Amino acid sequence: MINFMMIMNKNTDDLDYRIGLCNLFRTLKFEKRTSLMDKVLNDRTRFITVVLENIYQPHNASAVLRSCDCFGIQDIHIIENSYQYEFNPHVSLGAAQWLNLHRHNSLENNTASCISHLKKEGYRIIATTPRPEAVAIHDFDVTKGKFALIFGTEKFGLTDEACELADEFIRIPMYGFTESFNISVSASLCLFHFTERMRTEKVIWQLSQEEQLDILLQWFRNTTTNSELIERKFQKDYFAR
Repeated sequence: MINFMMIMNKNTDDLDYRIGLCNLFRTLKFEKRTSLMDKVLNDRTRFITVVLENIYQPHNASAVLRSCDCFGIQDIHIIENSYQYEFNPHVSLGAAQWLNLHRHNSLENNTASCISHLKKEGYRIIATTPRPEAVAIHDFDVTKGKFALIFGTEKFGLTDEACELADEFIRIPMYGFTESFNISVSASLCLFHFTERMRTEKVIWQLSQEEQLDILLQWFRNTTTNSELIERKFQKDYFAR
């Protein structure tokens, strides 16, 4: 008899294991569905990531997720200091299952730790703010390297700490009396502009093959009925060889 606990201790991060499991899930899906997943995956990026600081309105939070999925952004970092991030499924329309959501909520103040983590990953921290010194999005240099767009709440904007830790500031040009856009609108405008420029500028924005494999496997797990049971059976067979 196979000892399942011993199997679970073996390395399921092994590349051949992941490829084999991914191919198994692929056989369980309609070809049209897997073709769409492959197409979407080719347009996914980690060159740009989105950070949300203390967003407390489920409608806006969910709308940002939906925009991130539509524009091909894979990673969203969620800073939960005063409020817990909640979703409105009627607005997000299932976007969360296609994204990597990174929640930062283990400390009393998680802004600094989130930004520090992103800087270690090589991201420029770009604060979205109507400050006079902020650069208009049209003048922002996309080619300097990957960047994280950080958005704050509608009522208070970004915290002073987030602005102090930011590397650069950007703003969306406005020509009316209102001081700022709704946060979900701001995110959508920025993502549309920057993802379009990203694809035309001389930058490497595509995911690596291994990143694509891991994300595709995550999607299969999230969207396949009884995916855990299927994977357990595959593990038994794979590690029993």
